[in-house]
Amino acid sequence: MTDAKDSGSLPSAGTSTSKEAAQTVKKVSSELYDLIGIKGEASNSGAGVAECGERDPEKYFQIFHPWSFTPESPEKLGAVMEQLKEELPKRGWKVVEYGPDNSKNKNVRLTADNDEKKHSVKIWHYAKRNPPKLSLMVVSGCYQVPDGEKVDRF
Repeated sequence: MTDAKDSGSLPSAGTSTSKEAAQTVKKVSSELYDLIGIKGEASNSGAGVAECGERDPEKYFQIFHPWSFTPESPEKLGAVMEQLKEELPKRGWKVVEYGPDNSKNKNVRLTADNDEKKHSVKIWHYAKRNPPKLSLMVVSGCYQVPDGEKVDRF
C-alpha cells in the first residue's frame, strides 16, 4: 500500500460505509496494540475520513486512525519495535521500512502493509520524548460507499 505512486494506485478496500470502515480500522489498531505486548496506556483517539486522491470524494474514502502508546516501562520500547518487526510478518503484514528516520533524534520508524486487510501502519518510536512513546498511524485502502450512500465525514 505504501508503494502507491499516485492516488489511482491506492488499493481498493472494498465497499463499506464510513462508520463500518472506522470500526474495521479500530479493530486493526486493537490487534496492533495486542502485539505491543507490554503494559502501558493507549490514547483514545477516534478514526477520521480522508479523500482518496483524485477519486470522486462523494463515493470514495480512506479511513485513518492515529494513536499513541505510552509504556509503564519506557526502557522496553526498543525491544517492542524489534518484536513488532519480527511478529508483524507472522500475521500477514509485510514490513516495507524499518530503521531510524532523518530527525536529529533518529527516531526508529516501522512501516508495514497488510494486503489481506487492506491497511497500512506507520509506527514511530520516540525514545527521547518525555515520556518516551510509540506513535501509530493506521490507514486503509480506498473504500467505495454502497450505491445510494454518501461518504460520512468525521
